[in-house]
Amino acid sequence: MFGFLKSNSLAKKKKQHAKLQEQAMYAQRNGDMRKFAELTLQAETMWQEIEVVEQSQSN
Repeated sequence: MFGFLKSNSLAKKKKQHAKLQEQAMYAQRNGDMRKFAELTLQAETMWQEIEVVEQSQSN
């Protein structure tokens, strides 16, 4: 009945993923390629987790 009050972990993960991508973009613009690579790796890992959750929800 009150499902709309529950926090959606998938939506939170997608927001975190977008934030990581944005931080990576700014790191790249500032010439910090090491930080860019680290943040990009974190974003890719998080995206893989999101895909796993989405696949499990669709089945």
